[in-house]
Amino acid sequence: MADLRELLGIEHPILLGPFGGLSSVALTAAVSEAGGLGGFGLYGYSADRIRSTVDDLRAATARPFALNIWLPTGDEVAPGPQHTVFAQALEPFYEAVGLDVPARPQAYLPALEEQLDAIWEAAPAVLSVVFGVPSDAVVAEAHGRGIRVVGAATTVAEAVALAGSGVDAVVATGLEAGGHRVSFLRRAEDSLVGVLALVPQVVDAVDVPVIAAGGISDRRGVAAAFALGASAVQVGTAFLATAESAVNDAHRQAIRSTSADETVLTRAMSGRLARGARNRVVRAIEASGTIAPFPMQNWLTGRFRTAAGEQGLGELQSLWMGQGAPLADYPTAAEAFAELLAGVPRGA
Repeated sequence: MADLRELLGIEHPILLGPFGGLSSVALTAAVSEAGGLGGFGLYGYSADRIRSTVDDLRAATARPFALNIWLPTGDEVAPGPQHTVFAQALEPFYEAVGLDVPARPQAYLPALEEQLDAIWEAAPAVLSVVFGVPSDAVVAEAHGRGIRVVGAATTVAEAVALAGSGVDAVVATGLEAGGHRVSFLRRAEDSLVGVLALVPQVVDAVDVPVIAAGGISDRRGVAAAFALGASAVQVGTAFLATAESAVNDAHRQAIRSTSADETVLTRAMSGRLARGARNRVVRAIEASGTIAPFPMQNWLTGRFRTAAGEQGLGELQSLWMGQGAPLADYPTAAEAFAELLAGVPRGA
């Protein structure tokens, strides 16, 4: 099996989880500069925004980084008459941040082909994908341009499907992880496997390097992941709380004050299952019983979530975090990286 560090062109087997909507150039560059692999989530990014972001990343670091995209699953809804009904159900939250109920857009998301065109131009070291298996054409195009491909799995079956597609590595994502559950073969609710059980089974099932993710926030988690057979770790929440992150102080404080058993898996904020703090907006939307399908719900809540973030209103934001949040107490990315690196076995 190929050495993951050589494969990705990195010094240390520590990857930054890509945050859809919460990535920052500063944090991505900091992890890459430390010798790991910085990751940047491109959810919702147009081609022009991708190009601009890559320019900023390249100005901040000359080291390898990953760009992450969401693959379509086929059940995404397009803007239609139902938009108004679901938008009006969220009116109290728009009012709370001083916004009008948003009109129906032309589209909720840019086309995948548009994003890929910009990614091919950018030629990052790594293309990482979630919510599915990249097509043969995507894998071939990436490899033809010298781009490594990494997929994410929440079950052994998903990992096997990804490895069969020709990806270079698989992220085994345990149920402890913050943010969206990236399941694609079965419902996310039926794909909840903890990292302790998932990682060794994926290692046994595939012939590509396995990256462990979910609940890893300090050297102990890193050491455990390697003991389970992982070739690297991917960490999100521990870096999300640092100064270089794009989150605001309300989100950072929530990460540091939310116990593992207080995070929740919910569809309230996006229409897809995701882990975060069960704040006021999550409780209210769940109680209403009115949740639009993805990506409509994500677009609709995104209008007031963005404003809430600017106003420091944590109770109206998506406070994504994993179950390792109480361990995520690092002021800077450098301090978080040093702690994680201390758990990497010698020679790994």
